[in-house]
Amino acid sequence: MPMVTSGSSTPPIPPAGAGVGPLLRGWREQRRVSQLELALRADSSARHISFIETGRSRPSEEMVLRLAEHLDVPVRERNALLLAAGYAPHYPETPLDAPAMEAVRQGMERLIQGYEPYPALVVDATYTVLAANRGVAMFLDGVPESLLTPPLNAMRLTLHPQGLAPRIRNLREWRDHLLAQMERRIALRRSEPLRALYEEVAAYPVPSVDPEPADAEAAEPVPYFALPMRIEHDGRILSFMSSISTFNTPMDVTVAELAIETFLPADPATLKYLQSLTS
Repeated sequence: MPMVTSGSSTPPIPPAGAGVGPLLRGWREQRRVSQLELALRADSSARHISFIETGRSRPSEEMVLRLAEHLDVPVRERNALLLAAGYAPHYPETPLDAPAMEAVRQGMERLIQGYEPYPALVVDATYTVLAANRGVAMFLDGVPESLLTPPLNAMRLTLHPQGLAPRIRNLREWRDHLLAQMERRIALRRSEPLRALYEEVAAYPVPSVDPEPADAEAAEPVPYFALPMRIEHDGRILSFMSSISTFNTPMDVTVAELAIETFLPADPATLKYLQSLTS
């Protein structure tokens, strides 16, 4: 089973109880930024950054937020830095079904519905599916009800041996891509549910070689410009390139952890087939 690492030369982020200094040092090292470079970005001095990291100086709330911004620390972890420094969290975490989030919900629904017939879905930080359009339904043919019972999880659905995995023709490549994506998230978030999900899906059995294309047409070389997911559907091979979008400068933890994944046709045959569904 693959091991979760954050890079051979980059130490993991310390636990929250380590204090704000070690936490900031962990994020700085994670981003491969020197104390001097961070000081220049944050309009401070390398000496002051050193004092903060070693606990000789307690940073102000403003300084914690400024350093977190320049280190591109995820919003949830910025709250953790503030708590470690003795301050209250700065960013709320509003449930997605709260009335205040109606504009966000409606905006995402309009976006993924407008993307049809191409598949699109919305997931949270642990890949729980929060919304999906009708284009996603083509992926779900033949999937047992046990995997479709809410809360639906995109990683589990994709890699489970009773899910999409048997129909993904380049499963080993696609699996490696998804596991690497999860590893990057784990390196940036101290999330036990995400780590548990990773360990679960990484342990699913994988064939020694990917299955052969179902037909000769699918075997023809195509100049892909990004790794496609090649999946069998209704006797044909469909190829999709995946794109993930997030909200810019989020001010809420929930919104910061939302991701909209869309699937573009990766070859002319897939494009033609999808367009035929709306004609």
